[in-house]
Amino acid sequence: MTTSRPGVSEGADEAEVLAELTDMIQRVLGGYALQEGEVTMRTRFGRDLELESIDLVTLAGLLEERYGRAVNFAEFVADMELEEIIELDVGRLVEHICLCLKAPDAARPR
Repeated sequence: MTTSRPGVSEGADEAEVLAELTDMIQRVLGGYALQEGEVTMRTRFGRDLELESIDLVTLAGLLEERYGRAVNFAEFVADMELEEIIELDVGRLVEHICLCLKAPDAARPR
């Protein structure tokens, strides 16, 4: 039997995850208002959004709050070089989230 986490549709698609991630980025940025379509799959966290490491820690917390431990941002970036993290784009994280949500153990309650 598969049990979904509240608010997470099984087999979430990239568009849905992108919209949720955009909302999280908006929360991290606080007072800075994003324009419609400003966050795309090609948007880079460092260069385009100018997120700093503390912002990424906040984003990691929001990801865990939203998706539970199925999506672990720290593990995702653990093997990346600093330059790779700086150049990380939203699309790569969206793809990672979708893969995590499709994993067989993602639907199990923790």
